[in-house]
Amino acid sequence: MSLSRPMDLAALLSLPASLPSQPRTVALLASELRKPEPSLRRLCQLFSTDPALAASVLESANEAGFLMGQSVPGVPEALVVLPQAQLRQLVHEALAGLGGQNLRGFDLPTFWRHSLETAKLARTLATTVQSHGSAAYALGLLHGLGQLHIHRVAPNQAVKVSELVSPWDPQRPLLESQLCGYAFSLVTAGLAQSWHLPPFMVDALQYMHAPLSQAQFEPLTGVLHLAAWRASTYIQRWDERQLAVSFPSEVGLALGLDIDMVLRQASIDWHAVSGVDVQV
Repeated sequence: MSLSRPMDLAALLSLPASLPSQPRTVALLASELRKPEPSLRRLCQLFSTDPALAASVLESANEAGFLMGQSVPGVPEALVVLPQAQLRQLVHEALAGLGGQNLRGFDLPTFWRHSLETAKLARTLATTVQSHGSAAYALGLLHGLGQLHIHRVAPNQAVKVSELVSPWDPQRPLLESQLCGYAFSLVTAGLAQSWHLPPFMVDALQYMHAPLSQAQFEPLTGVLHLAAWRASTYIQRWDERQLAVSFPSEVGLALGLDIDMVLRQASIDWHAVSGVDVQV
């Protein structure tokens, strides 16, 4: 099967990224920000569970610091930079965009769960290899936004790929590259660059599906790769044999992590108590 005229990457990135947020999270944020003294901890918790909201916060914080040569790698750091009035505006815009929740061939609740699980595991693995935990979490949360953008602006293209492979299959990026000329990771990286995210985060997103192809291997990219792999296999309920066959052993070796270490960290992280239910 081949795609008829897949959208060019530059054309794809030139279209506005109207990314839907979780209605429940938006409502909870709106309620918290109406309080005379909103809890910074609660705001951080809520913004850190939604990929689109986290992207908005990071974009706003990095736009403010871009001209001064500053960069903000994580949601906690962004919330320190941004005034509450700007946070209210971001939530207001998210409320206005809640109408476009139905995407053909794309399960948003699963996308949100996959993003959150990737973020949590990326942070845990980053701590294990002494990398930047806050940036790893943000990368895990944002990494799939390119796929969401494709489903919104080029639904026919996305659905045709999904007829061959699930959006959550680790082989999805390879098939996208073969059929479209690019994987969704390049779309996410392009969006991140337009949001003025730190260059090391843009690079991690660009190479997340092939971390060993970086000119100089960056542990954060490898961490993101392993976290996304495990979140995908978890959602698809792969058995032990499928996990063993598909484990990115070369990336694990570069990080000093074997499959048992990754699966053990994932088990610990996913069984932790979560303060926010991301299901709609």
